[in-house]
Amino acid sequence: MKLYDPTGTLHGVPTYPRRLAPEGLATRRQLRAQGLRPGGQPVAAEVRWYGRRTGGIRPVRRAFLYSIAQAAPVRPMTPARWRAHAAMMRARRTCPLCRRECGYVIPTSLGSCVPCADAPAS
Repeated sequence: MKLYDPTGTLHGVPTYPRRLAPEGLATRRQLRAQGLRPGGQPVAAEVRWYGRRTGGIRPVRRAFLYSIAQAAPVRPMTPARWRAHAAMMRARRTCPLCRRECGYVIPTSLGSCVPCADAPAS
């Protein structure tokens, strides 16, 4: 797999290996750390690298890059968005069996709070 394709002929967009992307491009996480978001702009390039070997296969990972100059500022959280976020988190902490709100997010592997999951089935 070719990880360096600055013209974009192989993958459709310019492709760079890790740590070799040109200045002025950033991933979503890097934009967010700067208080920015892509803002609807198209992908400018991508970074590809080999992931950790699992079962004898080295998967190719990738991250899309966006132009920092075209990025828009992050929208501020309004009171309504905070209320919606709080309601979403409350739903994730509410046990579907006993309907109590736990002090933690219910694991999807259990599907209920720990006391309900540990209770013997009758």
